Amino acid sequence: MGDTTDRIGVYLAHPRAGSFNHALYDAVVAELRGHGCDVRAHDLYAEGFPALLTAEETGTVDAADAPADPKLALHRAEVATLDALVLIHPNWWGMPPAVLTGWVQRVLAPGVAYKLGTADGEPAGLLRAGRALVLNTSDTPEERERSEFGDPLQRIWAACVLPYVGVTDVRRTVFRTVTDASAPTRAAWLDRARAEAAALLR
Repeated sequence: MGDTTDRIGVYLAHPRAGSFNHALYDAVVAELRGHGCDVRAHDLYAEGFPALLTAEETGTVDAADAPADPKLALHRAEVATLDALVLIHPNWWGMPPAVLTGWVQRVLAPGVAYKLGTADGEPAGLLRAGRALVLNTSDTPEERERSEFGDPLQRIWAACVLPYVGVTDVRRTVFRTVTDASAPTRAAWLDRARAEAAALLR
């Protein structure tokens, strides 16, 4: 772990340039590259990732056909080669932004990220990436997030999505409340994000 062979995908989902999510993304990418990692960095909004699932892609058992879209083909081929993933996004309505939801639905496809014998069977994860770090921003206080909403993002990533495709070590950090955070607080958060990213390599 932690040598130059580590290939890590870093995925940002935030449409506004200059957001704190962008600062997290830049800090994490720089930290990982500083450790000699092969970082595949993707700002999904800036790239114009094609997030709309097609009717032909709604199957869950048969392996997905090779996509015609070159961006989608690149992401599917690349995700299968990763040793770890980093997902960076805000909490919007208890969900990831639409572009990242579309990325999950289109990239983590059957035959790419998992295989399933029958529609009601148990999936076998295909990804080699056993580790993932999720970095979220939120304007909801932690107690309200847990007591009133049940922390839906934790369920989405740590229960519904990542274990399904074979990622068993799911780490998540939430920075809150981000809108009114002071500059020193944000600087400390960036330090924490760098440390969390580096810890993926140990």
